[in-house]
Amino acid sequence: MSHQLGRNSFGDPANAGQLMTIEEAHALLNEWVPNERLRLHMKQVAAVMKAWAIGKENADAQTALKWELAGLLHDADWEKYPEEHCRIIIEELEKRNIDPEVIHCIASHGPGYFGVEPNNTMDKMIYAFDELSGFVHAAALIRPGRYEGLEVKSVLKRLKSPAFAAQVSREDINDAISRINYSLEEIIQFIIDHQKNVN
Repeated sequence: MSHQLGRNSFGDPANAGQLMTIEEAHALLNEWVPNERLRLHMKQVAAVMKAWAIGKENADAQTALKWELAGLLHDADWEKYPEEHCRIIIEELEKRNIDPEVIHCIASHGPGYFGVEPNNTMDKMIYAFDELSGFVHAAALIRPGRYEGLEVKSVLKRLKSPAFAAQVSREDINDAISRINYSLEEIIQFIIDHQKNVN
């Protein structure tokens, strides 16, 4: 389902560096997203984004918070406003004068759907992590030990099975991985390591 946003510019450059606190972001989630599974997905993407910013990009606390907020809020409007997905959360963050980089990152997490190309590392990583995070979680849920002992090769095997988690776009995953300098295996391992304890 396409939700073309019809624009490529988000927020006001004058708001660079303006972020909400994690507490404020969670309050917004609790208000907008009754579905616990969807909330968990967003928390997992946030944890992986933050871990990547700190571990791979040597981000300072402010930058890591940017990455975390983008991950936490990327699907905030999906449950209540499926037809307006992304547009509503973007407008909300613009009203709150949030840093345009966070808003652009959210707008670019599905270029095929929203028509916004990922243009920096943060954008590219949310695109790579979003579908794969949900897929890895689905692969963990069907195992007795969940994440315990979950191996990259078993996730890869399930990716090759179109019937498993069929709603996850393999095309988007391949496109996202083609934009970054890391392999699919490395990204899956990173996700397993950093989202397994999120609840």
